[in-house]
Amino acid sequence: MTVNGLLQLALFLGVLLACVKPLGLYMARVYSGSAPILERVFSPFERLLYRLCGVDRAEEMTWQRYATAALMFSFVSFVAVYALQRAQSVLPLNPESLSAVSTDSSFNTAVSFATNTNWQGYGGESTMSYCTQMFALTVQNFVSAAVGMAVLIALIRGFTRHVTDTIGNFWVDLVRGTLYILLPLSLLLAIALVSQGVVQTFRSYHEAKLMDATVDANGNAVTTQKIAVGPAASQIAIKQLGTNGGGFFNANSAHPLENPTPLSNFLQVVAILLIPAALCYTFGEMVGDRRQGLAMLAAMSLVFVPLLVLNTIAEQQGNPVLNELSVDQAVSNRQPGGNMEGKETRFGIVNSTLWAVTTTAASNGSVNSMHDSYTPLGGLVPMWLMQLGEVIFGGVGSGLYGMLMFAIVAVFISGLMVGRTPEYLGKKIGAFEMKMATLAILFPCAMVLIGTAIAVVTPAGKATIFNPGPHGFSEVLYAFASTANNNGSAFAGLGANTPFYNGLFGLAMFIGRFWVMVPALAIAGSLAHKKTVPAGAGTLPTHTPLFVVLLIAVVIVVGALSYFPALALGPIVEHLQLPKH
Repeated sequence: MTVNGLLQLALFLGVLLACVKPLGLYMARVYSGSAPILERVFSPFERLLYRLCGVDRAEEMTWQRYATAALMFSFVSFVAVYALQRAQSVLPLNPESLSAVSTDSSFNTAVSFATNTNWQGYGGESTMSYCTQMFALTVQNFVSAAVGMAVLIALIRGFTRHVTDTIGNFWVDLVRGTLYILLPLSLLLAIALVSQGVVQTFRSYHEAKLMDATVDANGNAVTTQKIAVGPAASQIAIKQLGTNGGGFFNANSAHPLENPTPLSNFLQVVAILLIPAALCYTFGEMVGDRRQGLAMLAAMSLVFVPLLVLNTIAEQQGNPVLNELSVDQAVSNRQPGGNMEGKETRFGIVNSTLWAVTTTAASNGSVNSMHDSYTPLGGLVPMWLMQLGEVIFGGVGSGLYGMLMFAIVAVFISGLMVGRTPEYLGKKIGAFEMKMATLAILFPCAMVLIGTAIAVVTPAGKATIFNPGPHGFSEVLYAFASTANNNGSAFAGLGANTPFYNGLFGLAMFIGRFWVMVPALAIAGSLAHKKTVPAGAGTLPTHTPLFVVLLIAVVIVVGALSYFPALALGPIVEHLQLPKH
């Protein structure tokens, strides 16, 4: 890795970590009922929303009511997104007269955006009208992210409350997360992106004259090119901040109108991890011990940084296959060197691998390079990050409550080793919490492996696997890891927009979202009902380096044991098949 590359990675980490404390403190105040900076602006809208929806902000919910509200809201979101896609041909803001989206693709996309996955089996500019992009997809980018944050806050309340059956009000948490956090941050980022050339317009697509005429597949002369535009900046801002990742254009963040400059690239990649990292500080602030939040942040960072370096080195070393073709992959003043297949020259190796690792660590899914073109080890890193359960930062809210499931398992294991009842943040961890945490960890894992097995043995699944051998298997494994863990990125190379994959991926996204969310809320309710236990001589401190190492070990061991056989059939064997130097 070059010195320039190291400086770029260090700048990214420095800016990100510098934002953790101020944003984390602000979000803690928002969910505690106070947002002094923006309350004068947004509190009238907040009160109006409660009045229109008949919500009593002082009313508290049990975990069952909280979960029911979250599930019903997500179901209504699914129906709304599905209906808008099916009716888009007769709705306004459709200057290209795009037809209705197919039934199976509409189902898949509706599940995808309602679950904060944002998996896309379609090309945005050729499938979705401006109306659908704004009122279906962008709206879900806000509210699906806010749902994940609300569930995290409910879980935090479970740790801080005692001898009560309530964990807050879902509707209040949803509204405050959207109004006071996601909306202002998205507005600021959208303005910054527009300043860099990201398109934001309601005009029709542009027809540009080609400098050199060409011919199409049928030999007909082609003299013009249609350039897709639209209200992209407003969607791109929240797609990154809400760890959504669904691109306005098919090429996603590799598209020059979504991500035109190095500065726009830097702003967006920081935005991907901004809220998930800051929520760790919010967690520590709300439980009354900032060291607990810093321990979570340290555990995530200590997994993220080595994998980022490994991915960058794997791509910077280049592809041995290209060496045999006498392709120059050396670093020079004229090129970044390494494996540049599938990468944008304006970003180079470092900014491509930084995005690839960040987007798969954060359950974001947007891409500025094609992961399908990475070296086998380079492609293994983002795939494995998703398979760890999207807890290395993860989605906004969902990443941290997923990591807290692993923390519960870690304290339980430590309790077994020393022969004491496990405790975490003053609450005894019993059989019910362990069952729920185990379900939350294992359900997405099972869906990845079972879904991959079904796809590679059925005719419908094999029909659109276009790459033979281990690479084709990697594409399928990556796709199920992405959908079942609500990431949304794709290896590419797999024909996924078929009834078979749209249906199976839709099921994977549903299980990956709600069969983790509901157990997390069940744990919140159980913990809130318990008394707080004073720390004693036998209590394991959960803010120390020892616990951070134990937590990392649990996360990695679960990921390694669950997926190593599958990885051995895909990227590992593909790496072993590469020509030797």
